[in-house]
Amino acid sequence: MKDPKVKIFYERGTKELQEESTRAQKILKAFNDCDPEDEREKRRLIQNLFGSVGEDVGIDHNFHCDLGYNIHVGNNFYAGYNCTILDMAEVRIGNDCMIAPNVGIYTAGHNIEPKDRNKTGYGIPITIGNNVWIGGHSVILPGVSIGDNSIVAAGSIVTKDVPANMIVAGNPAKVLKSIIEE
Repeated sequence: MKDPKVKIFYERGTKELQEESTRAQKILKAFNDCDPEDEREKRRLIQNLFGSVGEDVGIDHNFHCDLGYNIHVGNNFYAGYNCTILDMAEVRIGNDCMIAPNVGIYTAGHNIEPKDRNKTGYGIPITIGNNVWIGGHSVILPGVSIGDNSIVAAGSIVTKDVPANMIVAGNPAKVLKSIIEE
């Protein structure tokens, strides 16, 4: 079985990566310029951009991503204004998930050593379970998994995995309480 947290290394400026990025940027421009009431065209564009898309998906304008095809969302997915998903590695988001405005989901990172930092990078997959709610201005960092039914409070920076049925908050995000009473 493939380790879901394996780093994927990439080199900036390669022809292939530039072409993939340009493809995504063209689709994103069309999506972000689309009439907000044209649900059919918005869905068509997201289906062309993402790796997989469930039913009843809503994404507000000013959405950004790196490549698009590494993003997989389930049914009843919603992302608010100014959502950014840096998908140099896979981002898998389950069913019935809500992402508030100004959320960043970042699979990408760079070497801490200064030599060639700007020329190479890595991506570590992110997994977000079912029925997850991510509050506004939160950031999800590379390699994080968020369990089913969990809530990330507004303004949180999630640096470590979040178990199922938990509310996390803060910088770095820490478990506040369980949603399920024992």
